[in-house]
Amino acid sequence: MKKQTAMNQDWIATARTLSEALPYLQRYEGAIVVVKFGGNAMGDREAMQSFARDIVLMRQVGVNPVIVHGGGPMINEMLQKLDVESHFVNGKRVTDERTMEVVEMVLSGQVNKRIVQAINEQGGKGVGLSGKDANLMICRQDNPELGLVGTPDEMDTTILHSMFRSDIIPVIAPIGMGRNGETFNVNGDTAAGAVAAALRADRLLLLTDVAGVKNAEGEVVTALTAAQIREMTTDGTIAGGMIPKTETALAAIEGGVRAVVILDGRASNAVLLELFTEHGAGSMIRAD
Repeated sequence: MKKQTAMNQDWIATARTLSEALPYLQRYEGAIVVVKFGGNAMGDREAMQSFARDIVLMRQVGVNPVIVHGGGPMINEMLQKLDVESHFVNGKRVTDERTMEVVEMVLSGQVNKRIVQAINEQGGKGVGLSGKDANLMICRQDNPELGLVGTPDEMDTTILHSMFRSDIIPVIAPIGMGRNGETFNVNGDTAAGAVAAALRADRLLLLTDVAGVKNAEGEVVTALTAAQIREMTTDGTIAGGMIPKTETALAAIEGGVRAVVILDGRASNAVLLELFTEHGAGSMIRAD
């Protein structure tokens, strides 16, 4: 009897959660949400399945999700396996032609298809592509010292809108092309921000391995303006690996994204908590 009572309570809690989510489900119907996926979750099968299930649910309730992924650890592992020597400038890897071949193979092949498969296993229609497909991401080379590292300069989202109309979930590898036929390695966060801005997305969700942006006391700040981000960066509160993520957030907002959320991708159902509950998750950054 106690077990049955506990089960009934679980079902009631589930029904209540669904009921409370209704306004948020209505709010995001038809919205475009770009999700940068990376970190530890990519290498964990259960975490990958959970993420894929959340993305498929988003599409099922009328959201248009777009996944942009990274894959740094997988690239490092493959470079070691193939005995490809890496060179660095100021701590940043130089992407020469041989390294670029490995980067494209890992990102557009191994990593991209693993995510696509996970989405399809959960009943979704995931399709993988890179920034080279359909001229999605034309890049420029800002620092020749780093070799074939590109910055998105021109975006054509026609292919993505076609996918939305067909209920397809795009999964994008951060590989771009140059105007002279080059293939460029693009930072995953930077690529996600560029895609979100080009789509004028309602949300850009940057999944990380930390809970969000923290203040000087080490507490996660749930709501921030662009001005506050700049101030916290200037005084050193935002430092290290959080700087490029907040820079991506600011660039996306300036490009027309309504809001950017930096949240912990290791947390169970983090994406759903952010979109469909009052509590939310992580740190939301909006324009001033």
